[in-house]
Amino acid sequence: MNYFISIVFMVCIYLPGSDSAGLEGKSVIFGKETSNSYVRLFPSPFTELTAFTVCLRAASELSRDYSLFSYATSRHDNELLIWYSANGHIALYLYSNIAEFSLPKMDALLRHICVTWESKEGLVTIWVNGKRSLQKIGRKGWVVKGSGQFILGQEQDSVGGGFDKRQSFVGEITDVHVWDCVLEARQIETANEGCFSTGGNIINWGTTFYKSGGIVTIKDNNDCIF
Repeated sequence: MNYFISIVFMVCIYLPGSDSAGLEGKSVIFGKETSNSYVRLFPSPFTELTAFTVCLRAASELSRDYSLFSYATSRHDNELLIWYSANGHIALYLYSNIAEFSLPKMDALLRHICVTWESKEGLVTIWVNGKRSLQKIGRKGWVVKGSGQFILGQEQDSVGGGFDKRQSFVGEITDVHVWDCVLEARQIETANEGCFSTGGNIINWGTTFYKSGGIVTIKDNNDCIF
């Protein structure tokens, strides 16, 4: 009597550049200056934003300007840009620079950065490690349009492209979330502590699909926050 045994092996392979879901517990490492290394985040669909909160953790030892967070549309390549300057300033662009904050310079230690804005009064606030800046005014009555592309690691000069290695990010980024509202102070403080369980409803680091290109390393971030 002959017996036939069928064995099925399941192999899961991640191909760089392919779409994958969620980066919970992961960090994205941009190890060198390039014009083609990026991570694209695929948001929940939205038509427009009249308010937002963008939060992320980042560390970099670069001594030049670079993009921390880039959102481009067919209307404006800087539809929503968070820009770091070598002098330690972080600026919010909504088409153009609307508010700039003087902060301690970035270094090798991960820091939690949140930027909030709302259209009604044009209030812009930045939070670093749970501490609030002064408030500034910019783009009162403005709206951020949907149907664009969110990119980490590069500044977009066109939707999804036009990258310049002299503006690229080198370092580590994790815990990127975007909400369509201004979070309350306690929520931002809790997010900084790693205890805010509700991720962004536009971009959620734990569930949002992403696509990488170029030289990008994705690793466990080994953060243990109690």
